[in-house]
Amino acid sequence: MINFDGKLVDKTDVITNENRGYKFGDAVFETIKVVHGKILFWEDHYFRLMSAMRIMRMEIPMNFTMEFLESEIINTVEANGLLKSTARVRLNVDRGDGGKYLPKKTSISYNIIAEAYDQDFYTITTDNDYTVDLYKDYYVSPDLLSTLKTNNKAINVLGSIYANENGWQNCLLLNTNKQVVEALNGNIFLIKGETIKTPPLEDGCLKGVMRKQLIDVILNSGDYVLDESSISPFELQKADEIFITNVIVGIQPILKYRKKSFTTTITEDLLRRLNLKLRLA
Repeated sequence: MINFDGKLVDKTDVITNENRGYKFGDAVFETIKVVHGKILFWEDHYFRLMSAMRIMRMEIPMNFTMEFLESEIINTVEANGLLKSTARVRLNVDRGDGGKYLPKKTSISYNIIAEAYDQDFYTITTDNDYTVDLYKDYYVSPDLLSTLKTNNKAINVLGSIYANENGWQNCLLLNTNKQVVEALNGNIFLIKGETIKTPPLEDGCLKGVMRKQLIDVILNSGDYVLDESSISPFELQKADEIFITNVIVGIQPILKYRKKSFTTTITEDLLRRLNLKLRLA
């Protein structure tokens, strides 16, 4: 079942070929993890969604409160029989049907999809050689639009196909200044000694919810130094550890990049601190 503008309907009865999210990518979305009826990092998701809608000049309905959308998400999770397990939820907001590049109306539509996910808690998987390389066919623009979760994800789609064709688990994206900005499905962190580095939003990386959580963990650790600055591709092979973050997986360590293999000691410590933060929340 899908929640379409507050109505629970069959998933085949939702999107028409005139939908602006489908036709033009005129949509923003949030990917959310719900564990046994609890939405993780809901406040961060909500305010990022509101910010993205404003930047995209979408009309925000008066009833689009944090409490309203939380209720809609939980109702959708429950309707799919996932209230006592873990769900991956996508909340999509678009301008509905009609118009060419210029919308015919200012009002918005939303839909919520929930599917089962098999991990309640964040863990690290190191039993396979998680290998990445650079994707250099197309580049991310270092601007505000690149930091949003919109339906314009052509680079991520093509990069995923490219990674699959080469037997890699992921690719790292570059911006037009040839700086490493993120992975195909999350933000990137590079560890050298006790310094943990991640690109700034100004470089065009996604304003990730898990990125924000990890930055808080690092700043409050007392053991590590955060360096929020541009990453050159040449720094990748000099790193001790590299990992990717998103709210579904949590932390995914990169084990191989070209001829370099990486350890996971500090990455695993950060994951323990992240899970402790969740338990205390």
